[in-house]
Amino acid sequence: MSYIMVDIESDGPIPGDYSMICFGAVVVEASLTRTFYGQLRPISDKWIPDALAVSGFSREEALAFPEPAQVMTDFAAWLKEVSPDRLMFISDNNGFDWQFINWYFHHFTGKNPFGFSSTNLGSLYKGLVKDTFQTFKHLRKTKHTHHPVDDAKGNAEALLTMKEELGLKIRL
Repeated sequence: MSYIMVDIESDGPIPGDYSMICFGAVVVEASLTRTFYGQLRPISDKWIPDALAVSGFSREEALAFPEPAQVMTDFAAWLKEVSPDRLMFISDNNGFDWQFINWYFHHFTGKNPFGFSSTNLGSLYKGLVKDTFQTFKHLRKTKHTHHPVDDAKGNAEALLTMKEELGLKIRL
């Protein structure tokens, strides 16, 4: 099984009505060098300026991004290339990130290579330390910049620290 840490940026709270603007993914392994970055043209006329601002792109820039169908097809091919085994989607906020990736895969390619489940990094950490008031974010080494590859790398670093220093039993 290969764990793929994912982070997305969007211009609103839900897929379909709003758009995923960009996303990043990294294979969770010591090197953290196998990454994917995708920028996607908006699929809707609806957008929330404050939500889009988090990504650092203007609406005009986003409108020039590649078509989502091609980006999602490329992402699926990358996933197949980096892992012939079962894939595990994991993210800082899988309730948010998963909904966009899952919707976009099904809508634009007909299938989600991750299957039907995902893992929440924050919940995993809370269980590991047995305290629902704790956060893993201090375990990141890469600065959280809202560039999705940086953010996915920082979260992958946290997961690796949980394994190597906190005793999380996980096969990576």
